Amino acid sequence: MTALPSVFVSHGAPTLAFDDVPARHFLQGLGAALGKPRAILCASAHWETAEPMVSTAPQPETIHDFVGFPAPLYRLRYPAPGDPDLAARAAALIESAGMRCAADPRRGLDHGAWVPLLLMYPTAEIPVVQLSVQVARSPAHHLALGRALAPLRREGVLVLGSGGATHNLGEFRGQAEDAPPPEHVRRFDAWLAAAAEAGDEAALIDYRRAAPEALRIHPRAEHFLPFFVAFGAGGPGVKGRRLHASFTYGVLSMAAFAFG
Repeated sequence: MTALPSVFVSHGAPTLAFDDVPARHFLQGLGAALGKPRAILCASAHWETAEPMVSTAPQPETIHDFVGFPAPLYRLRYPAPGDPDLAARAAALIESAGMRCAADPRRGLDHGAWVPLLLMYPTAEIPVVQLSVQVARSPAHHLALGRALAPLRREGVLVLGSGGATHNLGEFRGQAEDAPPPEHVRRFDAWLAAAAEAGDEAALIDYRRAAPEALRIHPRAEHFLPFFVAFGAGGPGVKGRRLHASFTYGVLSMAAFAFG
């Protein structure tokens, strides 16, 4: 079987499900461009745990993990089935790489998973398993996590990282949807694209020192860590391909990348 690429997408605000913006249109075409995987393993910025964890619910609920948004958003559901066998396979791969991995039988799909998947695969027929991120752990840890999961790509599984190429909620609040990106956001976005396309693993892992204004762009790392899972799942020496570039609310880069 031909290996699927691993993919990182920026999921932006939950209203991306409705917003008439380039990133939404890109995601609506991404599923067809990738083809239909047999299952999806999604590392989401919105599930944080101390150690890696996978969801094993046979029918995960749709989690509306946000407040203050328009009522129609809370009526959306993404009733994709889970895949306990895939979860067990992913956990075994992670543990074989020397990391612990636990299972959560109750975890549903948070908006980091279901918002992009609703656009990519709207019929919700493909089984979905979520993978947590560990904010106290390093980018190198998440790269290793992705590397452990790389065999899934030859098993018909789409390894998807969902987070944000840039993410500072303090700067996001009060911005208009069509606000132009400030210079520091543009600089980080350009740096990330260049480093990903060069496959510069050392610079990416050390992004807090290597990238312009990295701490301002990512005051917390949770939205950037899924990038490293996708990057790692591409395999050693992989170079990224930028699939999409746009901005919403000025400060949110909606960049997406494929690896492998």
